[in-house]
Amino acid sequence: MSNLLDNKFLSVPGVYNPFSAMLAERKGFKAVYLSGGGLTASMGLPDLGVITLTELTNMVRGIHEITDIPIIVDADTGFGETLSVYRTVKLLEEAGASAIQIEDQVSPKRCGHLNGKEVISRDNMVEKIRAANAARKNALIIARTDARAVTGMEDALSRAKTYIKEGADIIFPEALTDRDEFKYFADNTDFPLLANMTEFGKTPFIKAGEFQEMGYRIVIFPVTLFRIAAKAMDLALDALKKDGNQEKIIDQMMTRKEQYEVINYDFYQDFDKNISDKPSKANDQ
Repeated sequence: MSNLLDNKFLSVPGVYNPFSAMLAERKGFKAVYLSGGGLTASMGLPDLGVITLTELTNMVRGIHEITDIPIIVDADTGFGETLSVYRTVKLLEEAGASAIQIEDQVSPKRCGHLNGKEVISRDNMVEKIRAANAARKNALIIARTDARAVTGMEDALSRAKTYIKEGADIIFPEALTDRDEFKYFADNTDFPLLANMTEFGKTPFIKAGEFQEMGYRIVIFPVTLFRIAAKAMDLALDALKKDGNQEKIIDQMMTRKEQYEVINYDFYQDFDKNISDKPSKANDQ
C-alpha cells in the first residue's frame, strides 16, 4: 500500500461510491477521500454519525475492489471509544483504506462547518489515537481537531501537537475561517497538515496551489462531486417532468460510450467471450 506522504502535495477529490472514485482515478488524481458527508447524503441521511461501521467498510471495500487509487477514509469519531476505534481501524485498513481520519468531536458529531459542535477532552482523543496506532499496519492516521470553533486556535494548535506525539501522522485542522488562519496554523507546526476546501462553509475559496505554498501536504474537496451530481439529477428530474422526455438535456449527459469506458465494459465483455470460446480440456480426452 503506497504511503500518501511520499507525495510532495496532493489535491484530493471527495468520492461517495465506486463510480465517482473510478472517475477521479481516470482523471489522474493520486488519491480519493471517502467523505462521510458525501456518503451519508448519498444514502439519504444527515452527516450526524448515523451510518454504521459496516456500511462504511463495505463502501471502502467496493471502491478498493475496482480501483488502484489510495483511499483516505473519513471515520468520523471512530465509531465509539478505544476498543471500537481499534476495531474500526483494523477493519477499514483490511478493506483497503490507505489513511483513516478520526476527529475529536463529541458523538453524535456534526458537520465541521456548522455551529453547535463540542469536542471531547484531549485525553480522550489521545486514547483514540493510541488505539488507532496500535491497530494499523501501514495505514496513516489522520487526527482531525474541531477545537478552533469551540475552544480557540491556540487549543487547536496545542491539541495538534499532542496528537502527533501520540501517534497521528497527519493533522486536519477543521473549519479555519480565512487564509491567515491556515497560514498561522502551518507556520506554528512542523508536521504534515491536511486542509479542507469544502463549499458553503466557514472557509473561503482557496486554491490548491495556495495551500501548498502555505505548507499543507493535502487538500480535500469532500462533497464537491456529490453536490454537483445532486444538482444535475435535480435538474434532470425537472426536465423529465416538464418536457416528458430527456431530449433537451441529452447534451448534458455522459454518453453510453463514455460510461462504458469508465466501468471497463469492454474488458468484462471480452473476458466473458474469451472464456466461452476457449476449448474445453474435456475434448482432449
